Amino acid sequence: MEEKTIKPEGRRSSLNRLAGKYLTFTLGSEEFAINIEMVKEIIKLMAITHIPQTPGYVRGVINLRERVIPVTDLRLKFGMAEAQYTAETCIIVLDMPGAASGIIVDAVSEVVDIKADDIEPPPSFDGKAEAANILGMAKVKGRVIIMLEIDKALNSEGAVTIAH
Repeated sequence: MEEKTIKPEGRRSSLNRLAGKYLTFTLGSEEFAINIEMVKEIIKLMAITHIPQTPGYVRGVINLRERVIPVTDLRLKFGMAEAQYTAETCIIVLDMPGAASGIIVDAVSEVVDIKADDIEPPPSFDGKAEAANILGMAKVKGRVIIMLEIDKALNSEGAVTIAH
């Protein structure tokens, strides 16, 4: 099988498609971004019904206007330490293919317009692109923001570990 090399201009072209508006949020000291088109709404943390025999990062389900929505603690999904929920902790309800889903984040930051020139490809570790659910790294206002492909991050068993 022939190995393909991605030319720099091809990589830049794929990064150009990522430009647009993103909702940023924090998990610990890390800042992440998801495409705003995936966001249905942002709600305060509410009562979550635990579902037995689910992975620890699956907190359960919420009843949001008579819709049952599964909720994932993104910190735990990414292998980060569990943290006490605060007044800033919230649930981002996502419009996922097939059904809505919620993610618990430490805090929502802002909506940013990320320009193509401010996006770098995701890093590779040990020569492998292990971070398959990371779209890119955005440089915004002096910060580095991890751009997530959130549907892949939630549906993958091997989600990138951000633990320190």
